[in-house]
Amino acid sequence: MIREDLRADCSNCYGLCCVALTFSKSADFAIDKDAGEPCPNLQEDFRCGIHSKLRPAGFQGCTVYDCFGAGQKISKLAGSSWREQPGQRMFEALPIMRQLHELLWYLAEALERPETKSIHPDLRAVSDQIEKLTLEPDVTTVDLPGEREAVNELLLRTSALVRGKQSKKKERRGADLFGARLRGADFNSANLRGAYLIAADLRDADLRKADLIGADLRDANLEGADLSGALFLTQSQVNAARGNQATKLPTALNRPPHWD
Repeated sequence: MIREDLRADCSNCYGLCCVALTFSKSADFAIDKDAGEPCPNLQEDFRCGIHSKLRPAGFQGCTVYDCFGAGQKISKLAGSSWREQPGQRMFEALPIMRQLHELLWYLAEALERPETKSIHPDLRAVSDQIEKLTLEPDVTTVDLPGEREAVNELLLRTSALVRGKQSKKKERRGADLFGARLRGADFNSANLRGAYLIAADLRDADLRKADLIGADLRDANLEGADLSGALFLTQSQVNAARGNQATKLPTALNRPPHWD
């Protein structure tokens, strides 16, 4: 599995996220929508009727969501859309498949890192196991906690190998940095796993090789920040943050169109 296969391809999906997920009227969604109910913006061809103006229309949440390619995988395996067959099975499979694909994304990144050569056999073995699970007839029966535990062990080893030995001040796992003023901060090779960086000022910060798995970057200001080589950063995290043309991202991620 390569990371190119783990990117959302809406052109080959039956608009599953537009139906399977719940919307709650808020700053992220302009309407309330129950799970299993098609979004009113979903067209007959399974395309979004307001895709080019989601944010101005009040659907910011849609621009942040990333299925890691789970939608097109389920659509391909199903063979026909939820309009032509009972779709509940596809809808229930989406969040499970998304989590499996997210694990594959992290494992693929770990395998790309030259520092992890010593654990490549273990990474490949677990990656092959997860990929096999994505092809199961019913992924809702997968033991996700067990699979996550096995993968997480390898991701922790990957983080240690890539970041190297760091001082205690760079061990910020789970830190509450909500709205913190961190402009120009040196987070090079820091452990920011699960850190709360909501609305934090990270302008011009050095986040190279920082472990950002699970970090909450909603509305964080990344203008001018250097995230090149950042570990386990996802498109969803980037989409939820603010940045500009001076923000440096890992090559596997795209600059969000809503950034200045």
